Amino acid sequence: MKVKVESSRIIKPFYEDIPPSTKSYIPLSVFDKVTYEAQIAVIYAYRPPTPPNAAIKLGLQKAIAVYREWAGRLGKDERGNPVILLNDEGVKFVEASSDSTLDKVIPFKPSASLLKLHPSLNNVVELVQVQVTRFTCGSLVVGFTAHHTVADGHSTSNFLVAWGQACRGLDINPLPLHDRTIFNPRNPPLIEYEHKGAEFMSKFVKKENSLNETHHVTEDIVVHKVHFTVEFLAKLKAKASSMNGNNKPYSTFESLVAHLWRAITKARGLSGFETTHIRISVNGRMRLNPRIPNEYFGNLVLWAFPTAKVKDLLREPLPYATKLIHDAVMKVNNNYFRSFIDFANHKVLKEDEDLVPTADMNKHILCPNLEVDSWLRFPFYDLDFGTGCPYMFMPSYFPTEGMMFLLPSFIGDGSIDVFIPLFQDNLPTFKKICYSFDLLQN
Repeated sequence: MKVKVESSRIIKPFYEDIPPSTKSYIPLSVFDKVTYEAQIAVIYAYRPPTPPNAAIKLGLQKAIAVYREWAGRLGKDERGNPVILLNDEGVKFVEASSDSTLDKVIPFKPSASLLKLHPSLNNVVELVQVQVTRFTCGSLVVGFTAHHTVADGHSTSNFLVAWGQACRGLDINPLPLHDRTIFNPRNPPLIEYEHKGAEFMSKFVKKENSLNETHHVTEDIVVHKVHFTVEFLAKLKAKASSMNGNNKPYSTFESLVAHLWRAITKARGLSGFETTHIRISVNGRMRLNPRIPNEYFGNLVLWAFPTAKVKDLLREPLPYATKLIHDAVMKVNNNYFRSFIDFANHKVLKEDEDLVPTADMNKHILCPNLEVDSWLRFPFYDLDFGTGCPYMFMPSYFPTEGMMFLLPSFIGDGSIDVFIPLFQDNLPTFKKICYSFDLLQN
């Protein structure tokens, strides 16, 4: 796939009325400070007819006038605290073309060629970047990158829907809630949970772990896409819930992640005495009491860490792993979020214990652990620039061994696609067992 960049420019917010001051800023919340400090990229594909680039660009300018954080820059206030500068410096907008038809590269497979469809993620000052690539058949691919420090997946998907509304000449609705100062610690603080090792770790331990990381070349890692049908998911959910004493079945998400945890662990060939865990994002909007509105713009995610010995995970039936996941996620409740806010404010910010976030996009190998990024509930497919919704949506190429992405399939029937980076040597075993309900028979 050859892609030629036709133009690259910085575009700034378009204000209908008097522009606001460019001297203000928004302080980062404790949730912004503990998340991934990295750009995340996604890919959209649209069939013709498609709107002109000028319409997409103007809609983007209108959307970032409402979501001003994206048009700003990361910086520091007069005290040296990290903030988002609302300076309207703008976002990057790239226009590109390909000399082929889109059907020659569809269905998109997770490969390094996807990196040509969005701007580079390295050494970027812009908080949002967009690349529109035109194909000879009239199809359009939109590559979108956004800095995770500014917003989580929930907020970013809300922005993308708003961008589409602006392109269609609609008022942006609902409007975002920008106040990041609402997460106040209690007085006195009540730290009920252990946050060292979960959200934070010693910077010295992190450095030591980086030095000890096994050095595989990136070429050893293959991003494999697996499709799970509605029928398979229903059977999996029934099997995972078969020993659930609450008479309430586990969710499709819990059942599928439990299955993948076991299958990938077996494919990796780990020692039975090793410990493995999964990092699962938990949205605090639904967990905090009083509830935080869905319109809140920023990061509001912590993580659950279901953990098991390899031998127990593989020897016990599927409900064992599913219950571990369910219980770990349920533990990340209002009390846990409040405890984290107190810990982050009193222990990390005031006492400066040389703690750094455990969230790290620079780590290339997660084995024996996994991480799950679920985009199943985000309205990513609702990005309509005026000629209809995308027919395909997917993450870019992230060859981090063990970092899974779960997406609703573009088929639209409730099936799920999972993008799973694995070492090439482990892939044949995984392919053999990924649809098996009983791993011990394989």
